[in-house]
Amino acid sequence: MEIASRAIETTGTVDAHRHLVLDDALPIKGPRKVRVIILLPEEEDIDESEWLRAASENPAFAFLGDPEEDIYSMNDGKPFNDKE
Repeated sequence: MEIASRAIETTGTVDAHRHLVLDDALPIKGPRKVRVIILLPEEEDIDESEWLRAASENPAFAFLGDPEEDIYSMNDGKPFNDKE
């Protein structure tokens, strides 16, 4: 039997003793057992230009430079104009 879960998003800090200290009180009454998922920010964010450079230099995509892969021209398709 599967038990439905409800999610509450909040922020907090892990202190020097590795204890989680929430920024605000939770909107539930306790004591009560809960599950906790910790989402950590990336240590180093890679910007878009770095991703593009890595993809353009990656040998896995070298096949895209082959003339056989050039199957479309600027005259193919219709322009997409999202006016909504």
